[in-house]
Amino acid sequence: MHTTHELSLRTYGPSHGSHAHDHFQVLIGLDGVLEIEVEGRGAGIAAGEAQVVAPGDRHDFEARGEGSVCLVLDTTHAPWARCAERAPADVPQLHALARYLAHCMKQPLHAALALQHGPALLLEAWGPVPSPLPDTRRRRGIDWPSLAAWARARWHEPLTVSDLAEVACLSPSQFAQRCREEQGVSAMQWLRGLRLSHARELRMDGMGVAETARRTGYRSPSALTAALRRRGA
Repeated sequence: MHTTHELSLRTYGPSHGSHAHDHFQVLIGLDGVLEIEVEGRGAGIAAGEAQVVAPGDRHDFEARGEGSVCLVLDTTHAPWARCAERAPADVPQLHALARYLAHCMKQPLHAALALQHGPALLLEAWGPVPSPLPDTRRRRGIDWPSLAAWARARWHEPLTVSDLAEVACLSPSQFAQRCREEQGVSAMQWLRGLRLSHARELRMDGMGVAETARRTGYRSPSALTAALRRRGA
């Protein structure tokens, strides 16, 4: 899969409602305070603070008063998964880099090299993953192809992260973390992507929309059509 990056400066105001992306969204506060809610968890991003929204996580933004300005990186680069659940290791360094990149974006012709390497520099500035405590236990492997086959046979059921974790012999939190690390997306995003891929295969084989929706567990043909359209299928 080709990795894409897009840096932008965005000004936020009143909320436009919750939504989700198929990519990571990295937000670094430059001015004002951005109130953000991700999968029901609220936080504020002030100047110098940052947050990573993982693919598939529903989120909503709102900035009151004069609004909020953030440097935003939209990226499909999987290593950002390790940053989604932790704060930057060096906040002043990350903030300084974000302000520099924001300045570069105002004169892109003279700062092309900085903007080209900006996404990698931001990831590096976030800091290394903290070293875990020594653990002599062997880490349980996840047979992702077998798990995918198990899920594909059960689209008629309302599958949850707990269901997937039970099949993988892990706790829900362990499975969710492993999915982010190994697949680069949340567990539910992985499941939704698997369901949509199966639906796309059936449609390409000539199956009708209604029958495809029934076989892959979509609540209606229109729901399937909307999902395919969002993915550009």
